[in-house]
Amino acid sequence: MPDLIKLDFVDLILAVALMAIAIGLSAWEKLGLELNLALATGRTILQLIVLGYVLDFIFAVDNIWSVLGTLTIILTITAIVARNRISQKIPLVLPLVWMAIFMSTSLTLLYTNFLIIQLDRWYEPRYLIPLAGILIGNAMNAAAVAGERLVSNINQYPTEIETHLCLGATPQQAVSQYCKDAVKAAFVPTLNQMMLIGMVTIPTFTSGQLLAGVCALEAVSYEILIIFMVAVVNLLTTILITKGLCRQFFNDAMQLVR
Repeated sequence: MPDLIKLDFVDLILAVALMAIAIGLSAWEKLGLELNLALATGRTILQLIVLGYVLDFIFAVDNIWSVLGTLTIILTITAIVARNRISQKIPLVLPLVWMAIFMSTSLTLLYTNFLIIQLDRWYEPRYLIPLAGILIGNAMNAAAVAGERLVSNINQYPTEIETHLCLGATPQQAVSQYCKDAVKAAFVPTLNQMMLIGMVTIPTFTSGQLLAGVCALEAVSYEILIIFMVAVVNLLTTILITKGLCRQFFNDAMQLVR
């Protein structure tokens, strides 16, 4: 396979010109997106350059603590973003989101690293950081969707929930259907992706490996692994999030707290 064609400074300037075209189109059509596009462009460049230097440093150090420290920072930022996407500010939701993403990602990575990839060192930065990053990012979106859907449903149907409680239902039974609906809503995008992957578009991870010169079948085999990992992480995260959030809506007397 041919080596990857490297992009120099001029190539990157031409890449930035693509965003200049997008800003120009927004101005031409009077969409009002020029400032947002400019800010997004600047943040993308800055964040990815910083990421590149950080990853180069971590790969060079090749130390377990640098790897775990980096993943902890990524996880914490991700949990904060997911928490902020849930409209109602609920006590303890940040540690709940953090633990849900941490548990689902850790269990899936342990299974993958020890049974499938079988790394010589479980904390190998080249594998652990990219895989964990993919899983954490997907778990963040799933957690945000499930949390927001559950909070919205509970606030929309308090009378129905209280009726179930009056008839002898436990808090878990009273909101069981809302939890299921929230999990399904968050998991549908993953299912849709699995149904159409490889048919409509070439997945991003596969595209990156193909550009790097990896054999197509090797790239596809890793894409299969990753999409299955994402499915498990998203489902487990949404289940943990919905179960944890439900407890925040009831007091010790099993009464709904609005």
